[in-house]
Amino acid sequence: MQSLLPIEVDAHLTELVTAQHLDPVLDDMERRAEAHGFPIVGRAVGRFLELQARMVGARRVVELGSGYGYSAYWFARAVGADGEVVCTDTDPDNARLAEGYLRRAGLWEGVRYHVGDALEGLAAVGGEIDLVYCDIDKHGYPAAWEATRERLRVGGLFLCDNVLWDGRVARGDQDDDTRAIVAMTREVAQDPRYVSAINPVRDGVLVALRVA
Repeated sequence: MQSLLPIEVDAHLTELVTAQHLDPVLDDMERRAEAHGFPIVGRAVGRFLELQARMVGARRVVELGSGYGYSAYWFARAVGADGEVVCTDTDPDNARLAEGYLRRAGLWEGVRYHVGDALEGLAAVGGEIDLVYCDIDKHGYPAAWEATRERLRVGGLFLCDNVLWDGRVARGDQDDDTRAIVAMTREVAQDPRYVSAINPVRDGVLVALRVA
C-alpha cells in the first residue's frame, strides 16, 4: 500500500524517524517486506503507533493481525520491560520470524504470540486492555471494532490501519473491503464513549480514545 501523501513528504517523515531511531533489525524487517511484497506500516507509522501507546501509558497492547512483528516492535518499545504485547496471526511462520526479529532487538520478553484467529486471541486475553491495534483483513474491521470497544479501559486507545484504503473510502467504491472500512469508521465516529480522528499518514490510521 503506497502512501497517500506526496512522495517527498512521506520520505521526509521517514527520514525524521530514522534520524531519531536506528536499528539494523528494522532494516532487516523492511528488506524482507520489500523482497516478499509483505505489507508493513513503515517507520513513520511505526513511530506514530509507539507515540500513541506511550501517551496513554499503555502496558497491555493487543494486536489484531501482527505479521512478522514489525508493528509489535514499536509497541514493545512503548510498553517497556514490565508491559505486554499480545500478537495474533494465522501463519506460524510469521510467529517464528517475529520471535527471531524481536529477540534480536531485545524486545521479545514481553511479547506473547497467538497463532490463530485474531478475535479468538483477543477473547483469550482477560481483563481490561490499554490499546488494541487492528490490521486484519479489511472485511473483518466491523467485527474487530465490535469485539474491542467494550474491552478497552477508559483512557485506552483503539488504533486501526488502512482506514483510507488508498483513497477508495472517499471515492465511494463498493467492494466488500471498502464498505467494511467505511462502516467501521462510522460506527467509531458515532460511539459517544470515544473521541476519534484519522491521521492521514501513509494509508490512514484511525485513533479512537475511550473517554467514557
